[in-house]
Amino acid sequence: MNPRRQAVIHQQQRVRREASNTDAYAFFNLLTSPELFDCVESLLPDHRERLFPPTETLSMFMAQALNADRSCQKAVNDMAVKQLLGGLKPCSTHTGGYCRARQRLPVEMVSTLVRSTGNMVSAYSAKTWQWMGRPVRLVDGTTVSMPDTAANQAAYPQSRGQKPGLGFPICRLVGIVCLSSGAVLNAALGRFRGKGGDEQTLLRSMLDTLNTGDVLVGDAYYATYFLLCELQRRGIDGVFEQYGARRRSTDFRRGRRLGTRDHLIGLDKPQKRPAWMSLEHYEQVPERLEIRELKVGGKILVTTLCCANHTSKAELKSLFKNRWHVELDLRNLKTTMGLEMLSCKTPSMAIKELWVYLLAHNLIRLIMAQSASLVDCLPRELSFKHSLQLWLAWRQFADDLERGEHLAGLLLLIAQQRVGNRAGRAEPRALKRRPKPYPLLTRTRQSARAEIKRSGHHKRAK
Repeated sequence: MNPRRQAVIHQQQRVRREASNTDAYAFFNLLTSPELFDCVESLLPDHRERLFPPTETLSMFMAQALNADRSCQKAVNDMAVKQLLGGLKPCSTHTGGYCRARQRLPVEMVSTLVRSTGNMVSAYSAKTWQWMGRPVRLVDGTTVSMPDTAANQAAYPQSRGQKPGLGFPICRLVGIVCLSSGAVLNAALGRFRGKGGDEQTLLRSMLDTLNTGDVLVGDAYYATYFLLCELQRRGIDGVFEQYGARRRSTDFRRGRRLGTRDHLIGLDKPQKRPAWMSLEHYEQVPERLEIRELKVGGKILVTTLCCANHTSKAELKSLFKNRWHVELDLRNLKTTMGLEMLSCKTPSMAIKELWVYLLAHNLIRLIMAQSASLVDCLPRELSFKHSLQLWLAWRQFADDLERGEHLAGLLLLIAQQRVGNRAGRAEPRALKRRPKPYPLLTRTRQSARAEIKRSGHHKRAK
């Protein structure tokens, strides 16, 4: 037999053998798995046995986030067809009942599920997926837009650079992501502008997500004196790009030299206490902090990993290159899954919708981690979009999720598409295809409608 063919058959047999030893039903049906049921049972609202109980509502809500057509009508239609094919009395295709069920769904239940599934995937991650035997957490922030309603504008106002009535409400999102698996461990939400909505504040609210021994990697927004001190106090190391103002004043002739453009320096505590910090907390912060600065790949990094013998410059360079994965994770959420523009028209529902997207993302990451474990590769080598497409097809066509051979086949399909190692890849952020020749809306929609009624539509711009 061809050696290549023999290797493929051996791998398939191994996957089927290990997959048959897993509880496939509990693995895929996260909403009723024993690991998650206990932590969300107390969060379930009081409810009657009705068509849309909380778990079924959340399952439909997640299906909306995973599909290209995210309308409530599509979700209800799918439910009606499912009941019809199952021999049950078909439900009404009106969306009112489902929309009211979504409103009753507690946001605490969804956010708890996000954190629980993130921790589940992270705990499942193999030691070989870690960096030098240590878990690495990535942090980054982004923004998402909401429908332009008065309620959303009041809670999450638009940018000051946009005229009233022409912009969209903006919510800031900061997430902590597991490097090895890509799962979202926690997230914090805030206003795009105003007190308490900056990335530093949102990250401080999630520091309890990190454990002693973790390594936190982020961009230049996070390389502050007080954050580095807090990470050291918790037994967590940080690796960040140097802040812009300090980067210009970095002098590698100062401090204790560790190598070429690699040194240890001492930072003095800022004399001005930040407005968010209490006087008691400020007095407990050390007066001086020793950090390591190094220049690699055209960037200046600052880290609390100060021992060059234990952590070389090359290892830190390789680690910080992996920070780009969090940018790709945000792209998967916003572009592949459609999180860039929420659809709910009230702040409470919009925030709930955002958490549902994160939960759906973690579900795909959980499947990818299982697939990577069975075929001996890294989860980051697998394609998120490919896995999402297969999962949608699986939900549509699979009849019996408890059959181990079906699970094995799905995991093998997920592992077939690998993401190429495209180090140093650079692509222009520009569109070649021109948009439709319509002018931008430069007035409120209400006044534009009134103008159309008076004078008709303007001719298209050539």
